[in-house]
Parts: sequence; structure tokens; C-alpha cells
Amino acid sequence: MAEIQLGVIEARFADMIWEREPVTSSELVKLAAEVFTWKRTTTHTVLKRLCDKGLFENNKGTVISLISRSQFYSMQSRQFVENSFDGSLPAFIAAFTKNRKLTSEEADKIRKMIDEVELK
Repeated sequence: MAEIQLGVIEARFADMIWEREPVTSSELVKLAAEVFTWKRTTTHTVLKRLCDKGLFENNKGTVISLISRSQFYSMQSRQFVENSFDGSLPAFIAAFTKNRKLTSEEADKIRKMIDEVELK
């Protein structure tokens, strides 16, 4: 799947949709007015951009996701590791933990995730 880039505000708006979907576009207009102080046209413009990027679908005023929040952030994480660490997960983990100690619980969770992935 192609890389999807979102700005900070687009990401916050997308999160708002994911939290409430299915949601009507009129409800989004009200929410965006409260949270972002957007006008109706701004909300529809940003919603259209997110739909054009393939995240959501607006079908007769009802907005649903085409990509779940977890799928989207998983893709973003993979792309970050690819771009920043030449796709090397060990290099990412080394950088992430360089000046930070893992708790026993964190280390156990990471071991469990590795074990689950290795079994597949």
C-alpha cells in the first residue's frame, strides 16, 4: 500500500473519526467546530482529503474507515523504521533503548511479541 502522510491536524481529525465511526458528516462538522473552531467548509475539505488518501469513505453523509486506526499506525511505524533505519528493526530498537532502560515488564512483553511472530 502506498505511503499515507498526514499532518498533525489531519491526524487528530482522523482519530476523531476512528473514535466515532460510523459517524455522519454533519456530526463531524459540529465536532470540528467545537474542537478546531472550523467552519463547515473546512471540515468537508479536510474530510475529502482524508477520503482521497484512502483512509475513509463518505457514503451519502456517513463516514466509515477503509483502514483501521491500528492498520494506519502500523503502516506509519513500518515506514518510519524503513526510512530512518534502512528497515532494520534491531537498529530501531537499539536507538530506542540507547539511553533508556527497559523495565522487566517491557522486556517480557517484547519477548512475548517476538515469540508470537516467530511462531507464524
